[in-house]
Amino acid sequence: MSVAPGSGLPASQIPDLVLLDAVELSWLIRRREVSCVEVLETYLAHIDRFNPAVNAIVSRADEAKLLDQARQRDHELDRGDHLGWMHGFPIAVKDLSDAGGFPTTKGSPILTEQIATADALHVRRMRDAGAIVIGKTNVPEFGLGSHTFNPVFGTTRNAYDTSRSAGGSSGGAGAALALRMLPVADGSDFMGSLRNPAAWGNLVSLRPSFGRIPDEGFLASLSVVGPMGRTVRDVAMLLSTMAGPDDRAPLSVEQDPELFTGRLERDFSGTRIGWLGDFDGYLATEPGVLELCAESFGAFAEIGCEVEPVTRPLPIERAWETFLLWRAWMVGREHADLHADPATRALLKPEVVFEIESYQRLTTDDISRALDGRAEWYAAVAELFGDYDFLLAPSAQVFPFDADQRWPRQIAGRAMDTYHRWMEVVAPWTLSGLPVVNLPVGFIDAGLPMGVQLIGRNHAEWPLLQLAHAYERATDWPHRVLPPLLR
Repeated sequence: MSVAPGSGLPASQIPDLVLLDAVELSWLIRRREVSCVEVLETYLAHIDRFNPAVNAIVSRADEAKLLDQARQRDHELDRGDHLGWMHGFPIAVKDLSDAGGFPTTKGSPILTEQIATADALHVRRMRDAGAIVIGKTNVPEFGLGSHTFNPVFGTTRNAYDTSRSAGGSSGGAGAALALRMLPVADGSDFMGSLRNPAAWGNLVSLRPSFGRIPDEGFLASLSVVGPMGRTVRDVAMLLSTMAGPDDRAPLSVEQDPELFTGRLERDFSGTRIGWLGDFDGYLATEPGVLELCAESFGAFAEIGCEVEPVTRPLPIERAWETFLLWRAWMVGREHADLHADPATRALLKPEVVFEIESYQRLTTDDISRALDGRAEWYAAVAELFGDYDFLLAPSAQVFPFDADQRWPRQIAGRAMDTYHRWMEVVAPWTLSGLPVVNLPVGFIDAGLPMGVQLIGRNHAEWPLLQLAHAYERATDWPHRVLPPLLR
């Protein structure tokens, strides 16, 4: 009999409430078959039991105050006031985003005393839909690197093997979802931060198009906020809450987010999918990654799709060079003030210093090349969509690695020349701004999961989610294989 670490209880005794998909939980609450107080108490007890094994949820709120909020949600239902599909849901917000009354540490000792006075826009929308914020989810320091560890809260571990990394930067969100400590979760993605943790957690995530979830400013940042869940329907419903135009976001998409609550079923007979793999050997991949990803082709064929290798040449090396310029420009500029002060500079991890110093070396010509390179890459990808309806690529180049390792220094004998080169497979799709869903593809013999990136046309999240749903019905990995702690 297996026992959950620190619990003294058999791992088989998992409450039915936490095993429900988010949409199912929502219906039970709305029909008053379960109270918001019962839901919250069940989830908090489950978190107390399993969070010590992975360290996914941090900055927990006072339980008595949370229960007061849950009682208020029940009183609202008594009056006939149903706030939305997340009514009574416990959520934990990624520690890069503000949730009023909670610290936004970003995993940095510099920011441990920083308490948010207001919600980020997507967090406010989740609260308005009835959610109760119970804490934050752990991240790498300033979100840099796809391995969640920091000097404030420590390392987040993989739900399927706690000796391994959960990925990042939405690593805390991914591990919490995989262990059923949250019904759904928010994340954000600059360099695979929604896709990599989902691939390593047997989960579904969506990196939306620019503007789908509004952000302030006139420049389309490479970083976007997005939803994570265990099913495509749950992800679509969370997207319907987070998405929608806002007057403060001039680039936001003017489309009713109610679209994402619609019927996901659709016929995909004759759909063409282009498989990019390792870009004809350009990317280093750990043995077994490509083979496991290719096993998804059968499921796509089962629903009527044809998957074929992309043979058209693409400027992939130029895309990486362009991505590095944008990364330095966006990330280095954001944290440059911390580097200017010797007191805070000493507290920055090397990856942050790398981005700031790269930014400081940029010239106006570099910025021009970044803009031109992004346009060139988008044009090349747009041509691909003349041949294919969707594109497919691995979500990671390696399986979850040792959690005590900072980052993979080599893959299959090839040295990685930067702290993030091992994640290059996600960078081209960040650069394109196209919507990307991570879909689980199964496990290697060691029990480690992997995923694929399913890439759609610009602002075409709905057909992308519909295809993801059809694939999910043919595979259903998140329900078929639970983390060992839950079996």
